Amino acid sequence: MEHSLSYVLVTPYTIAKSRTGGVLSRLLSRLDIELVGAQMFAPDEHFVSRYAALIREQHDGDNAKTSELLADYIEQNLSPSQGRRHRSLLLIFRGEEPCRKLSEICGPVQAERRSIDSMTGENIRDTYADLIMDSDDPDHVSYFEPAVLTPRLQSTSDLHLKMFADWLPDEQNIVENMVYPNPSKVQRSLVIIKPDNWKYASSKPGTIIDMFSRTGLRVVGVKVHRMSVAEALEFYGPVKDALKEKLAPVFGRKAKEQLEAHFNITLSSDTEQALSSSVGIEYAVDQFEQIIEFMSGIRPSQCPLEELNQPGSVKCMILIYEGEDAIGKIRDVLGPTDPLKAPGGTIRREFGSNIMVNTAHASDSAESAKREMKVVKIHDNSCGDIMRSYLAMHA
Repeated sequence: MEHSLSYVLVTPYTIAKSRTGGVLSRLLSRLDIELVGAQMFAPDEHFVSRYAALIREQHDGDNAKTSELLADYIEQNLSPSQGRRHRSLLLIFRGEEPCRKLSEICGPVQAERRSIDSMTGENIRDTYADLIMDSDDPDHVSYFEPAVLTPRLQSTSDLHLKMFADWLPDEQNIVENMVYPNPSKVQRSLVIIKPDNWKYASSKPGTIIDMFSRTGLRVVGVKVHRMSVAEALEFYGPVKDALKEKLAPVFGRKAKEQLEAHFNITLSSDTEQALSSSVGIEYAVDQFEQIIEFMSGIRPSQCPLEELNQPGSVKCMILIYEGEDAIGKIRDVLGPTDPLKAPGGTIRREFGSNIMVNTAHASDSAESAKREMKVVKIHDNSCGDIMRSYLAMHA
C-alpha cells in the first residue's frame, strides 16, 4: 500500500500544561507509521484564519457542527492574544493509512456522552481533552479543548499539509514569544534524544520529554534530525582529545599487565608509555568512531568523502529548552554521563545503558549550547521539504 503523510498538531494548551510528552508517548508506542518531522511554531492571524476556513470547508467525515466547533476553537485558541503568539507543535507522520491510524489513537472530537466512570483513557483525547456541555442546554458546548488536531481523511490532510508547507518556510524554527522578568538569567539548552530511543515503537522519547517537563522550562524549538557524519564529527570533536587523554593511558597500562601475565616478564614504564601512545591511542580513536557511528549510523573511516554531509541512517530528536538556569536544570534531570552513577529518578538512570548509549545529550554550558545549535543547524527544519516533496509526488 502507498505511503502517505499526515500530521498531528499539539495545541497551545496541551503544550502549556506540559502534556506534550504524554501525547508523544501514546503516538510513538502505538503506531506502525514513522515520525519524520516535528516543528514548534507560533501561528499568526493569517495562518489561523486560513486553517479555520479549511476546517469549515472540508467536513472531513465529521458533521458540520463538529467542523464548526473545531474551526471556532482554532480561531479562539491558536490566534495571538495581547500581541503574543502561542506555541503549537506540528508532528508529521509517514506510512500506510496515516489518517486512519492517527485518528484512532487521537480519538473522536465528540465522543458519545457518557459518565466519568465509563471513560477508559484509551486514546489521547480520552486522557487530555475536555468537552463540557451546558447543563441547562445539552446541545451547547460550554468548554472545549481537543488536546490535538488531526485530519480524518487523506484529501483533507493533503490540503492542510499544503497550507503548512506554504507558511512554515517564513517562520523561525525557534519560537521567541516570551518576555522574561530577568532576561539576564535566561539560558537555552540543546537536548538530543539519541538514536537508541527510535529503533522501535516506544514510549521512551515521550517519557523523556515528560521527565524534562519537571524543570519548568519551555520547549521553544523541535526538529527530527538525521545527523550526518560531518555534523557528528564536528559536534563531538571536543570529545576526541579527551578520550585520548583519558583512555590511552588506561589501555596502555592494561596492555602492559596482560603482556606481563601472558609472557611472565616485567616490562618497563617506557614500554607502557609506548603501548599507550600506540595501541592506547588507537583504542581511543576507535571509541570515538563508535560514538560517531552511534549518532550518524556509519563510522567516519567507512564513509566515502562525498557522503560525509549526507543525512545519517539513524534519527534523533533535537529540542531547545529555554528559561532561567536552563543548563543546570536540564542536566540535573538528565543525570551524569554514566547511567550507573546517575541518581534514581534521572533520565539516564531510568533509560541509559552505558556511557555512550545513555539515552540523551544536553549542553554542559551556554557556550556549548550555542556551538551545538550551530552544528546541527537548529534554525533549519526539514518539515517544509518533506511536505513539499510529498505533495509534488501526489500532485
